[in-house]
Amino acid sequence: MVDTQRYRMGIADSEFIQSDQIPGPTKEEIRVISISKAQLFEGAYVIDVGCGTGGLTIEAALQVKEKGKVFAIDKKEEAVSLTKQNVAKFQLQNTVEVIFGNAVQIMSELPQVDAVLIGGSRSLRETIQAAYERLKLRGKVVVNAILLETAVNAVDEIKKVGFKDVDVVQVFVAKGKQVPSGTMMLARNPITVISATKK
Repeated sequence: MVDTQRYRMGIADSEFIQSDQIPGPTKEEIRVISISKAQLFEGAYVIDVGCGTGGLTIEAALQVKEKGKVFAIDKKEEAVSLTKQNVAKFQLQNTVEVIFGNAVQIMSELPQVDAVLIGGSRSLRETIQAAYERLKLRGKVVVNAILLETAVNAVDEIKKVGFKDVDVVQVFVAKGKQVPSGTMMLARNPITVISATKK
């Protein structure tokens, strides 16, 4: 078990239970930016689409606290299992509900939410549409894209659906690694973080 009182935001990647079968967690710096763009607050309701390891789920749950709720969805059983393990590790079972299945179908059965985080989705258009329908007014959608094509499609679909105040940030992170002669900076893949508001 982990003492969650010591976490505000930006849990080290190494703190998460991980598996070679499931990519993730979303890297620490990207999680911090994504949570910031989602403008979460105590008591907020959040959907995490394509929760994977559960990195964003955990970070979101720590922000919304017990008054809020995070619905973590993934269509891979291994991802659901891994997210559940991390939820238990961080003692967030009262705040997080992990759901196995198709996010578009599941979202239609969930209550209205304040933010939707989209990290993994093959049906991006349908997922963004479902997110728009499930969000409260002034709710935020945040899409993390590794591929350039995903980023371009996400921006296009977000605008088509009717989201406003579209914000696009491409993040380049290099992490220091100690080598005998000093610190070597190792670049990670750039990530595009797209956020927008339902108005």
